[in-house]
Amino acid sequence: MDLHTSLWLFQAVQAIGLSLWLGIAVLNNLQAFRASLGAVGATMAMAPLRQAPAIDIPLLSRALHSTAAHRIALLVVLVLQVVAAVAALIGTYVLLIGTGLESARPWLNLALSAFLGFSFAMLLGGLWFGYWIRQEGLQLTHLVLVLWALLAFVVFNVQWA
Repeated sequence: MDLHTSLWLFQAVQAIGLSLWLGIAVLNNLQAFRASLGAVGATMAMAPLRQAPAIDIPLLSRALHSTAAHRIALLVVLVLQVVAAVAALIGTYVLLIGTGLESARPWLNLALSAFLGFSFAMLLGGLWFGYWIRQEGLQLTHLVLVLWALLAFVVFNVQWA
């Protein structure tokens, strides 16, 4: 296998994996909207900090108990996920069946921009609501998503050979 083919294969696997992951993320949030809303609401209301043993810190004044605010936050994330998933699917199709990476790159970059957008929204929202204190795993997940988006950008945009 030559270098060009092996790079294309790696990029194709990355594009397919990204498309599938984003599609499943959208499906999960649509199928379990109430559960996702509850999770977002708990974080925004800072409920984990109130669980025993309660952590009484000044950040608790940031807690939002409005279901409407929780719904808006989830909808912003969901819209970005839909944009990311659709753009990734189009980019993957163009990469695999269409005219190749040059034509697929704008779609893949749009997908990665929306992916990075919702990942940062979750990461920064969580930081604002103090989720690093009791939801460390969730924060690490969001950090890994940011890292994945950044590395995928490099995979699709650096001229390798």
